[in-house]
Amino acid sequence: FHVYDEQGSCIAYCHQKAFKLREDLRLYTDDTKSKELLRISTGQVFDISARYTVTAGEGNTLGSFRRAGIKSAFLRDEWAIFDPSGKQIATLIEESAFKAFLRRYVDFVALFFPQKYIINAPDGRVLGHMQQNFNPFVYKLGIAFPDPDDIIDDLLILALGCIVSAIEGKQK
Repeated sequence: FHVYDEQGSCIAYCHQKAFKLREDLRLYTDDTKSKELLRISTGQVFDISARYTVTAGEGNTLGSFRRAGIKSAFLRDEWAIFDPSGKQIATLIEESAFKAFLRRYVDFVALFFPQKYIINAPDGRVLGHMQQNFNPFVYKLGIAFPDPDDIIDDLLILALGCIVSAIEGKQK
């Protein structure tokens, strides 16, 4: 994946290692892969509710997230977002259960109803949004946090966008 800022400049490159039993995504500052920005990995080989740990390039843990297993596989995506200590700090959830359900079981519906996610703080405040941009050939996910908040590290948000994109890419 290539990651672009609001002006359209490439700010990161995400590489997913092929033929790995465990998820292992790496974000680099560019596609030369000379400087690692962060790593997303899981300890489980196969687990639909695996916990993904996000580690910065210098080795410190930024946090983690976990998919809501069966619910995410059959109804709508839901993720719990944790800080480095393991405390849940936010939730990412697909906006409409009805549209999500249709997208999973009726192929052409995804063309008319792209995925939309809401990121909520534990107190219910909306922290930001993720939205699939319509493109029938390439999966594009836009991330918007209109009012920057110190609850979630920016790199953790970026990592969440990459893992959501990687999982959606495997499901298509």
